[in-house]
Amino acid sequence: MNESLFFGLNIKPKLFKNETDKIKKPIQFKFENENENENENEKQIKQISTGYFGTIFLFENGKAIEYLNNSKQKSEKVQIEENIQKVTVGVGNEAILTIEGNVFAKGKDINPNNPNKFINISSLIEDTNDRIIKDVVSGANSVYLLTSNQYVYGIGSNSSGQLGLDSEALKKTEKPILIMENISKIFSGNSSYSVFLLNLNQELFGCGNNNYGQLGLGKIKKRRNKNS
Repeated sequence: MNESLFFGLNIKPKLFKNETDKIKKPIQFKFENENENENENEKQIKQISTGYFGTIFLFENGKAIEYLNNSKQKSEKVQIEENIQKVTVGVGNEAILTIEGNVFAKGKDINPNNPNKFINISSLIEDTNDRIIKDVVSGANSVYLLTSNQYVYGIGSNSSGQLGLDSEALKKTEKPILIMENISKIFSGNSSYSVFLLNLNQELFGCGNNNYGQLGLGKIKKRRNKNS
């Protein structure tokens, strides 16, 4: 039998065994009370972001808990930064945005010397005026930052040009590079090798992988840097 972890409103999961690794109908999550005296408002889940290697739960009180799958397929619980407003998990990376506007991220293409350690990637932006971040999204092995000045930076893998540059010239970067200016919103799926950017004039741009027409161009043009 396989072991599965199911999570509920509280931080502590309850482990129980299932006959199958596929749940075909929605089931109610089970949970155990970790502290009966804990304020109910501090137990409420604000956001969940999940990827191949783990899941991050963000609670209304700004705390986050990460559950990692290790090599033995057992869940490992990790307490990460507090005062968090957003979490995002990609295929090979994770990122958290703090209330102060800092972004901490980890992954083999972001911190190859210690891929399991969170580092402050917003502090790596060369222009100190752009270090306050208002949004962050994860793609496949890359992370995108939207600054308070409406600039978008990318860090990590650029294998399909998802950082807005020729992928043959730059395979990846361990420092954030400027992708575009005057952007109001950014979008990317956690397993996506592409990113979409909405500018202040409500014009939509995309860059990255287009092997299956996911940039709306059809399969013929496999890679294209910026397309409206």
